[in-house]
Amino acid sequence: MLRVVDLVRTFGKHRAVDGLSFTVGTGEIVGLLGPNGAGKTTTLLCLCGLLRPTSGRIELNGTEVPSERGKSIALVPETPEVYPMLTVWEHLLFVARSLRLDTGWEARANTLLGRLGLMSVRDILGQELSKGMRQKTLLAATILAHAPVLLLDEPMIGLDPLGQRELRELIRELRNDGTAIVISTHMLEAAESLCDRLIIMKEGRAVASGHVAELRLQVISGRTLEDVFIEITA
Repeated sequence: MLRVVDLVRTFGKHRAVDGLSFTVGTGEIVGLLGPNGAGKTTTLLCLCGLLRPTSGRIELNGTEVPSERGKSIALVPETPEVYPMLTVWEHLLFVARSLRLDTGWEARANTLLGRLGLMSVRDILGQELSKGMRQKTLLAATILAHAPVLLLDEPMIGLDPLGQRELRELIRELRNDGTAIVISTHMLEAAESLCDRLIIMKEGRAVASGHVAELRLQVISGRTLEDVFIEITA
């Protein structure tokens, strides 16, 4: 479904992303791992169209994706910025009307509010929400949009343990429904339990990729994902 070919993004003389290539299939979760400054967030911003790549190709179903991604690729950023004067429900209403969702969207929206623990703040303004509640509001609105490609930048940060567990279940359900998902995270345990494949990045490049078991074999068989990560990125 999603194909990234020789993606490069520079800022002046600095190459934040340096020739990155990977694919994400329908119903597949791919994790981007790497130390701070590895280029994970820059990659996601290029994929969703918020940053223009310096060079390279981003393809969806064999066709190069235009700069205006529309309904095709959705991003939940690491920093949860919401509209301060819209309530939680109005964020979902805004998405539904903007994307002209079908008439069943309200039932799906209420289900998401319940599962993410947002019912009690349904009519609270964005400016009054805690960071965790802002994060959940963005997650609910983005999942409601049901884009074929979903990008999640550190989605677990700011969520309580119950929220993290519910989000993991939602992500698995989206994968089972055919969504292609890319997750950038520092939480190795979550990456190991959720992702079908992992890409370890360093200085803008993919230095290792594969299933968890394959990555372990690239270093020393039987070691934990944390050991592998530190060994590869050191």
